[in-house]
Amino acid sequence: MIENWPETTKALSSKLKNLRGGAPDVMKAFAALAQSALVPNALDTKTKELIAIAISVAVRCDDCVAFHVKAAVQQGATREEILETLGMAIYMGAGPSAMYASHALDAYTQFAGDGAKAA
Repeated sequence: MIENWPETTKALSSKLKNLRGGAPDVMKAFAALAQSALVPNALDTKTKELIAIAISVAVRCDDCVAFHVKAAVQQGATREEILETLGMAIYMGAGPSAMYASHALDAYTQFAGDGAKAA
């Protein structure tokens, strides 16, 4: 289990930089897909990041949890919104999602800083 989510995103960013250098066309296409998916239309960007958190939990991707919780916090997501999102992830993903939901809540607490209540 990841203990320091902010440090994880820093380390992963360096690794992704190396991947961008080695597979630039693929990574440019992936970045364009991400940017396109996050454009606010019927759903705002914060809602889209909350959806990404739920999917990250359901597919058990710690790295995805780290990046999408950070982005959700930057978009103004509250602890209550994170918890409701995690409730949906648990509902859709059953037991394994409950375990990963604890990772996402820990990440939220670290990214949100002192303003978040510890679980």
